[in-house]
Amino acid sequence: MRITEMIKPLNTAAMAEARARQDTLTKPPGSLGRLEELSIQLAGIQGKPIPQIKHKAIITMAGDHGVVAEKVGNWPQEVTTQMVYNFLGGGAGINVLARQAGARVIVVDMGVATELKTDRRLVANNIGRGTGNIAVGPAMTIEQAEKAVEAGIKLVQDEAGKGLDIVGTGDMGIGNTSASSAICAAITGQPVAEVTGRGTGLTDEQLTHKTKVICRALELNQPDAGNPLDVLAKVGGFEIGGLAGVMLGAAASRIPVLIDGFVSGAAALIATALCPALKDYLIASHLSAEAGHRIMLEHMGLQPLLNLNLRLGEGTGAALGMFLVEASVRILSEMATFAEAGVSEGDEAHH
Repeated sequence: MRITEMIKPLNTAAMAEARARQDTLTKPPGSLGRLEELSIQLAGIQGKPIPQIKHKAIITMAGDHGVVAEKVGNWPQEVTTQMVYNFLGGGAGINVLARQAGARVIVVDMGVATELKTDRRLVANNIGRGTGNIAVGPAMTIEQAEKAVEAGIKLVQDEAGKGLDIVGTGDMGIGNTSASSAICAAITGQPVAEVTGRGTGLTDEQLTHKTKVICRALELNQPDAGNPLDVLAKVGGFEIGGLAGVMLGAAASRIPVLIDGFVSGAAALIATALCPALKDYLIASHLSAEAGHRIMLEHMGLQPLLNLNLRLGEGTGAALGMFLVEASVRILSEMATFAEAGVSEGDEAHH
């Protein structure tokens, strides 16, 4: 994949300038903690000493999962379709939070099982009517896996043409936490029981069943941890591949990516395995309540900004994280320096 060669290291000169400016703002150095670090990271990503965030988007990708045939959850597959219409109508959790964050929501059909009505607000990228059941065979072909990633890359490049300073990733798909647990176990090497959670709210018995189904999928498909596209094809999802592509395409265009929860995390595991340099472009918006999310973030060396016990997906955590990233950038650009404000600095600042 050529895209991985387009992802360059962060701009250290811009970061040094941003850091130097942070240290002259009217506050004790480092007193805004993580907000200071975020603004410096953004400077490195955008290659500007004072980064800017005007155009914001959340890309919410939907796909169905054949593994629902194994009764791994409580929700019928039709909910994926119904929720896509809810996103388009502006009534879902992500719509509410994106409106508050001032971000546009881009809704993408990556692999919904039913044919959706044509709608100019819907990006139609359907690669297959839901994945294969991973408990009996691979989720998709390697060609479909490549196609999913490429669709995500192209989408974010198109959006960048319309103006895009930051992008958040979101997902929708009944059964997608099972695929994400399988990806997590395959790539991190952690036991399935450690990375499998209750999804939309399972009982202990149901959780045991779900864990067994994922173990069976991994034993049967033997995904190759050294080949992220093989992992995606064997146990992933069309929307997971699409989101991995969004992350790669954004980084290639020097656009920061706010990843959401567990399913976005699975996409990030695939994307960072394809291109380790991508990690510097990712910001983990929150720590999901879903078991295994912490393991994903630790594997990638990412520190979550928030811990709110969220487990909705859709990009809801990313929308909340957007507020903090924008806050960090505004601090850097709008706060007065000691010199501008005529405030005396602490003694240690005088050379």
